[in-house]
Amino acid sequence: KCAHRRLVCQAEQKPYYRSKLWWCGTTLLGLGEVGNFTAYGFAPIALVAPLGCVSVTGSAFISVFFLKKTMRTADILGGALAITGIYLLVTFAPDVPQELTARQVQNYLVSWPFLVYSVLEIIIFCILLYFYKIKAVKHIVVLLMMVALLASLTVIAVKAVSSMIALSVKGKMQLTYSVFYIMIVLMATSCAFQIKFLNQAMHLYEATAVVPTNFVFFTTSATISGVIFYREFQSAALLSVFMFLFGCLLSFLGVVIIARNKKEENLQIPFIDCGQIPGQKLTGKIQPDSHSSCYGTLNKEDDSVKRQS
Repeated sequence: KCAHRRLVCQAEQKPYYRSKLWWCGTTLLGLGEVGNFTAYGFAPIALVAPLGCVSVTGSAFISVFFLKKTMRTADILGGALAITGIYLLVTFAPDVPQELTARQVQNYLVSWPFLVYSVLEIIIFCILLYFYKIKAVKHIVVLLMMVALLASLTVIAVKAVSSMIALSVKGKMQLTYSVFYIMIVLMATSCAFQIKFLNQAMHLYEATAVVPTNFVFFTTSATISGVIFYREFQSAALLSVFMFLFGCLLSFLGVVIIARNKKEENLQIPFIDCGQIPGQKLTGKIQPDSHSSCYGTLNKEDDSVKRQS
């Protein structure tokens, strides 16, 4: 964002991919995603997915330094709630073995809870896709629910792939199993369709609405998939489950407060260039005419201009 704003202010415009600052941001973003991918191999899905609120909270504070934004009371309150939620998430996260072998993934894939969950997810996704394609319903809830349903498959595949790679690095080779490559295909396919629907939502709606809604839907869907597929919280105490859900609620609330009422920035155009209006020959600025009830009347140069006035 900072790189794009600097390029707009330059007299000589150049492509964004020639900016060193843009490449720096892209590299950092890539490293962050690598870290996120790796985390699934060492921690439960129910813990890694809600911690995505760190990026929303962090961006709100970092934008003060790089984008010269004003720190709002809502940012401080939302950040405090998100940090409290993170503390509860880490403290009461499910304690399950993280060494996930290829044979375990195969057994999970054919387990009846996951098969029932998959059938229900496919039915719901097909209903949403019907409204999206046939009825042309582009509501933000429809789009982001499809993203969330796909995300549940993505996190399942990402955790499986990451865990099998981690075990292979330790000397327990898992890459010779066909399920490893099945999970890679599932991960890539679900990610591609996620991007399609998420881009559609970002195109139709403001980021202030898309970011918190997508975070809540994604986290909920990912947590449910982790509970069903990897059987997280299977032996957890009731108090731990309650406190974990309370931590998720605080994180959701913090993200919503940070994104709430945050206006999108638009370039301010101080005047209208008549040369950009079809059929006009005048190249000056439209100025208010104090002798007319209309704001910004045009000089009457010819009959065509007069008719358009």
